[in-house]
Amino acid sequence: MALLLKNAHVIDPQIGLNEVADIVIRDGKIVEVGQNLSIEKGIERDLREKIVVPGLVDMHVHLREPGFEQKEDIASGTRAAAKGGFTGVCAMPNTLPVIDNAVGVEYVKARAAQAGKARVYVSGACSQGLKGETLSEMGDMVAHGAVAFTDDGRGIQGAGMMRRVMDYASQFGKVVMVHCQDDDLVGEGQVNEGVVSTRLGMLGWPAEGEELEIARDIALCRLTGCPLHIQHITTARGLDMVREAKAEGLPVTCEVTPHHLFLSEDDITDEYNTCLKVNPPLRTQKDAEALIAGVIDGSVDAIVTDHAPHTDFEKDREFELAPFGMIGLETSLSLMITNLVAQGKITWEQLVELMSVNPRAILGVEKITLEPGSTADLTVIDPREVWTVTREGMVSKSGNSGFLGAELTGRATDVYVGGYATLEDGMIVE
Repeated sequence: MALLLKNAHVIDPQIGLNEVADIVIRDGKIVEVGQNLSIEKGIERDLREKIVVPGLVDMHVHLREPGFEQKEDIASGTRAAAKGGFTGVCAMPNTLPVIDNAVGVEYVKARAAQAGKARVYVSGACSQGLKGETLSEMGDMVAHGAVAFTDDGRGIQGAGMMRRVMDYASQFGKVVMVHCQDDDLVGEGQVNEGVVSTRLGMLGWPAEGEELEIARDIALCRLTGCPLHIQHITTARGLDMVREAKAEGLPVTCEVTPHHLFLSEDDITDEYNTCLKVNPPLRTQKDAEALIAGVIDGSVDAIVTDHAPHTDFEKDREFELAPFGMIGLETSLSLMITNLVAQGKITWEQLVELMSVNPRAILGVEKITLEPGSTADLTVIDPREVWTVTREGMVSKSGNSGFLGAELTGRATDVYVGGYATLEDGMIVE
């Protein structure tokens, strides 16, 4: 199939591209980028006043399948991804059963091939059953396509066990993505420990519960040489540790979520909105500002959602009983445009690096560029569309967003995966 995208504002910092141009796609590949292009037969789309970038990738998503399909499944989760402008997502392994062997990896791959509206990259668990005791079948999972390892949702508590994980992962050239949480210190914490936890009468979750494991895992990265990726970092001190590790030349990267950038513990009021109960918790406003500064100066490598869908009945409970997590695939891009790009705090090029280039590089998956020969995974953005976040507008099965009611500017209108549209004019292509 031939496809011609006309008059688009194409942006790709990897090749220094930022201009209005046409793109010709044939058989899933970009064949030409230039001015006044034409095709003899095929589909032609006029993308005047829209922006085209290498397809976005969210490297931290909970698709919930297998085992928790009432919350989300691969079909609905990748629909939400496409709606949010993503051409690919990395699925976390904390499913039921846990993705800790090759059978689990193959199951997710098969379901994604059958029902997916975006590419699904599979991460395998570091330990069997996420128990942090025995190594998972890491080599077998790599042989079947696992791109990374993580026990996301839990921190590996034993330093010796964490070293073994990193020793093995480094043999396969795979990154270890870590959920940094000292369970003994965090305990039954519900919200960030401080003024707000005291005011609300909730058990506190100290920042040190995250920072201690960041420091430990950086030390183990130094010991093993294994690439280390700090997931959903939330504190200023944690980010400073990452900066120091990078300055030392260690292979350390980190990610941050929009909710940790644009919300804080102060948003949790005596209404006890359980959509704001997340793991790790919303921190102080100063921490949020420090994370934004890290995005601006390049210390943060990737923007992720930690998309964590839950059913309404699970979230409609007392705060301490409700599960942790909020969804984010359908709002992430717009939140970044509204709060950072439109405010002149970061450039479009920086946004592409954070949401497309760096996630692919960290995961070690196929590089996508806006030049001939590249696979045609593309995201089309209308930077001026104004819209309001509503439950009714979600295509995810779940509605536990902390941004319901927010008015945002900028949105994905079209998504192409391998040259074929999965989102067109804002609607999922069936």
